[in-house]
Amino acid sequence: MAVYTAVDDEGLAAFLRDYDVGALLSAKGIAEGVENTNYLVRTEAGTYILTLYEQRVDPMDLPFFLGLMRHCADRGIAAPQPVARRDGTLLARLCGRNAALVTFLDGMATRRPRPAHCAALGRNLAAFHSATADYARRRPNALGLAAWGPLFEASRAHADGVVAGLTEVVDDELCVLARLWPTALPEGIIHADLFPDNVFFVGDRLSGLIDFYFACNDLLAYDLAICINAWCFEPDGSFNVTNARAMVRAYDAARPLDDDEREALPLLCRGAALRFCLTRLHDWLRVPAAALVTPKDPRPYYDRLRFHRTVDGPADYGL
Repeated sequence: MAVYTAVDDEGLAAFLRDYDVGALLSAKGIAEGVENTNYLVRTEAGTYILTLYEQRVDPMDLPFFLGLMRHCADRGIAAPQPVARRDGTLLARLCGRNAALVTFLDGMATRRPRPAHCAALGRNLAAFHSATADYARRRPNALGLAAWGPLFEASRAHADGVVAGLTEVVDDELCVLARLWPTALPEGIIHADLFPDNVFFVGDRLSGLIDFYFACNDLLAYDLAICINAWCFEPDGSFNVTNARAMVRAYDAARPLDDDEREALPLLCRGAALRFCLTRLHDWLRVPAAALVTPKDPRPYYDRLRFHRTVDGPADYGL
């Protein structure tokens, strides 16, 4: 989440009149995240999240995202619900952007994940994969393997100024992954962005998954690899195998990984680390000066990539 587009109170109040949510009481921009503009909105009827979809979001993808949230909630996954306007539609326009209002979920993101948090995430990720198996819409992963090379080319000239030696490592990794990336593992809908700030807890109980705007069709185990990268490293860069073991075993208990998925996990973790290193590098070099947004540092994901390159096998992740 972030704030790229400023919305004034008068414009927001007029926007809300097309919803059955009562009058506007307050609105506050949310600075976390990098992709869209988000506001916490309080009205007479309750609390909501307003999202304005910025330029990188393809408008053709919005029915996929909004429908997915409804599909998840209908199947017992704790996810925000898009709020329908008075005419029954889910999308509107605000400040020249496509916009949607979704329900607010109780809970807080954890800053220091513990094994109990990671186990809860593993169970809920498996439940999400199972619940979305019959979701009819499809969306290819626009930030999958084929996108990583061109993405790096856009930042190559400045890469070593951000991380010394990054160009050599990325070039080598792109060659390895192009040769070895698995293509026959189980596929389905993946969230693709379940970082700690997109998962809410009440105590150790997982209360909600949010921010579905990278969701797509891809390898299910790749989604688990993304979560290992996001949840199982300490602030000093060390790998927390206890967290990884709790997450992977809880996932495996709910949706058993097949032998090929297990063997592919180290490579999938390398790919996930590279993907986020490259997208963070791209955004690090291009944050609009006027945007209320906190850019994500690519260096921790470079360090995670280097760790995964040393892993011998799936046992190193707790399997």
